[in-house]
Amino acid sequence: MKYKSTRGQATNYTFEQAVLAGLSPDGGLFIPESIPQLPSDFLTKWANLSFQELALEVLSLYIDDAEIPRADLEKLINKSYSTFRHKDITPLHKVKDGLYILELFHGPTFAFKDVALQFVGNLFEYFLQRKNAGIENKADRHKITVVGATSGDTGSAAIYGLRNKQDLEVFILFPTGRVSPIQEAQMTTVLDANVHNISVGGTFDDCQDILKGLFANKDFMSKYNLGAVNSINWARILAQTVYYFHSYFNLLRSLNIAPGSEEAKNVHVTYSVPTGNFGDILAGYYATQMGLPTSKLLVATNANDILYRFFCSGVCEKSVGEDGGVHATLSPAMDIVVSSNFERLLWYLARDAAVDASVPESQKDLKAGEIVNGWMTDLKQTGRFDTGAKVLAEAKKVFDAGHVSDKETCDTIRAYCHPEDASQASYVMDPHTAVGVTAANVVLPKIDSQNIVISLSTAHPAKFSEAVEKALKDQEGVNFEQFFKTVLPKEFEGLMTAERRVTVIPRAEEALVIEVIANELAN
Repeated sequence: MKYKSTRGQATNYTFEQAVLAGLSPDGGLFIPESIPQLPSDFLTKWANLSFQELALEVLSLYIDDAEIPRADLEKLINKSYSTFRHKDITPLHKVKDGLYILELFHGPTFAFKDVALQFVGNLFEYFLQRKNAGIENKADRHKITVVGATSGDTGSAAIYGLRNKQDLEVFILFPTGRVSPIQEAQMTTVLDANVHNISVGGTFDDCQDILKGLFANKDFMSKYNLGAVNSINWARILAQTVYYFHSYFNLLRSLNIAPGSEEAKNVHVTYSVPTGNFGDILAGYYATQMGLPTSKLLVATNANDILYRFFCSGVCEKSVGEDGGVHATLSPAMDIVVSSNFERLLWYLARDAAVDASVPESQKDLKAGEIVNGWMTDLKQTGRFDTGAKVLAEAKKVFDAGHVSDKETCDTIRAYCHPEDASQASYVMDPHTAVGVTAANVVLPKIDSQNIVISLSTAHPAKFSEAVEKALKDQEGVNFEQFFKTVLPKEFEGLMTAERRVTVIPRAEEALVIEVIANELAN
């Protein structure tokens, strides 16, 4: 398996090269040369595998044995998920008939990013150990400077995945005042010498623009050997595909239905995914293209609804206004205007629906890259691009979309915490999870035992206690402080008063970030 860029100018990269580079030299994102098609009997062969065993099978399809021997890959996977608190890694929780919550928050930082970043951190370490084998002189050792931007959860998950690893330095940019207090504390209270936090005056999109600028700065990138942990890194998307397969098999087991059976074919599964940077749902797209039986992938957005509007019109258009059109919401990890991973989907849509039929098969990939490059240039220069009716129709074969207000988010948190139906158990969800559940209830015509929704839960509710409190504070007979003690993880106790280390820069300027990184690495 080799990797290529969505812009068409970089090809024939190995898995290691694609992972360590993060962003392609032509400004695009790496995608596999082809999406592996699973054999017809995979549903029965994989049905009873553990999460770790399933990960080995899925990842092996994209990572050649010559690059990472299967035995080494198995060790990497087992090490990565040994840090999770639940034996199923990503358990499936039935809320009511037809609605299931896929809990992705049982890793070290209580967020879905752990599923990918525990693996990515160990992957970086593996590559470095292999490169540095036998090199004792510190000055001669190969090093990686990991730089990431976060709207909240990526930062802490990256830090916990990379902390105290030899020959690795990690710098995380986050927008000042636009992550939850718990998220900020999780990042800034990690005092390991190789961890550096930078609080940036601006929005997440500003942080992401700086990140892209750093990777486009060839001199800077070469001098510090930059590596990426944001979802622009292909390894993150790959790791996340596993829980789509795992949840599907878990669902059928809970229903006592054999995968691949006629009965299974009558079960229609929609995944509702709270969507910000498009990485989580993109992993679902790869799973479906490999052969996972799904009905639809539902893009659930908050007030920052550029993706919702795209799936309605085929037009991708930035909002205008203060802070670059970014609206501050109760689900801040989704407060994003330009979703980096969307470019990967656009490449597939361009190849399948925008490339002229007269273009020879051998040239279609390159032409798709040219089209994507044009779209992204238009977005940067004019704030919009229009893909046309054919591309929209192609997208809607797989995707549906909904957008959710803060009021609706609160209503959903309240409704599921204190359900009117006495037979339904109480379930406390974070605001991002509530966006996914709300979108499913609004968009889908029917949710029942044959039309099932698996809604992805991206974070533990304690990470967004302010939003949960806002939803529940007026509930009669509810003492929120007492109530929240029942769901607060013991790992969060004392976190808000722990010692912190962070560098604050007042403006979102690339030069200021470069100065911080250079100074830190010079010490």
